[in-house]
Amino acid sequence: MGTKSRCPCFVLGVFLLLSFAAPFSATAAPSDIDFFKGKTVTYIVSTKTGGGYDTYGRLIARYLQKYLPGSRVIVKNVPGAGHIIGANTIYQAEPDGLTIGTFNTGLIYSQIIGQEGIQFDLNKFSWIGKANSETRVFVVGAKTPYKTFKEIMDSKAPIKMPSSGVGSEDHNETLILASALPAKFQPIPGYQGKEAEMAILRGEVPAVLGSYTGLSGLIAAKEGRVLMQYGSEHGIPELKSVPHINSIEVTPKGKSLINLVNSIDIIGRLTAAPPGMPAGRLQVLRDAYRKALTDPELIKDAKKYHLDLDPAYGDDVQKLVAEGINQPAENIRTLKNIIKTKE
Repeated sequence: MGTKSRCPCFVLGVFLLLSFAAPFSATAAPSDIDFFKGKTVTYIVSTKTGGGYDTYGRLIARYLQKYLPGSRVIVKNVPGAGHIIGANTIYQAEPDGLTIGTFNTGLIYSQIIGQEGIQFDLNKFSWIGKANSETRVFVVGAKTPYKTFKEIMDSKAPIKMPSSGVGSEDHNETLILASALPAKFQPIPGYQGKEAEMAILRGEVPAVLGSYTGLSGLIAAKEGRVLMQYGSEHGIPELKSVPHINSIEVTPKGKSLINLVNSIDIIGRLTAAPPGMPAGRLQVLRDAYRKALTDPELIKDAKKYHLDLDPAYGDDVQKLVAEGINQPAENIRTLKNIIKTKE
């Protein structure tokens, strides 16, 4: 009580000193740093070009190269199966530090239920970091008659909604929220990148779930209306008047599912490397990632592209992913019933 609080400028100065005082942490030996000189690092994005994951991936890759002196970082799009193919590719790559990448957080749901086609274990990835805590939104096309989310929940007809594929975050969350609320959501797989937005514009589907960042262009163009938000409660000014899913009255079972969805959406825009990475090289990548995500120029570019940032690093991300996967038996049974029986 009697101590003086630190001046904000002092705290900021300490933060910057800790962030930039040394180019790499003490656990990264010079040989680990030198390994990347003259090498090409492939950053896999598990979607087609365009869309939020591709935009985040290309921005992060550009600044990773800056903090891996002498390296070249290239982006390779590996779409398919709701991010599963890209995640499999990263997981099965040589664990030498030259292949890393990003994929959908919704694969946590897929691993919990044992989704067909998965050849990875999220607990075993070498986690580098995550770029954001996602605020996700339910958006309807501007030409649809829906003005409130209650009208959506009261709809007697199924609400067809595009998803990037079976097993993807948007697909699984469409099914989970349909059960939790409840509502008549019907996921239609096969829309990747910006294809879901085009489907809204063409009137093929009335609504879509996705990150606010990814759908901000559609919203800003007034071609889509946000009726509900969920996931992270960032306090985004544009969403001030939009109800959060936590305000909707649901059953205890529904609340448990909503809490799970909210917690998983905090782990947004992941970057991972294959299992079994040499500790020193992994630390070099983690340090470079941290420096990239705190680089003032990257932050400036992120604002220009309307990308939110709320990064976390290394073991902290490992812990968040493990907490998402290690669900109570009741949640696991419920998710298996919802996702497998309603595909």
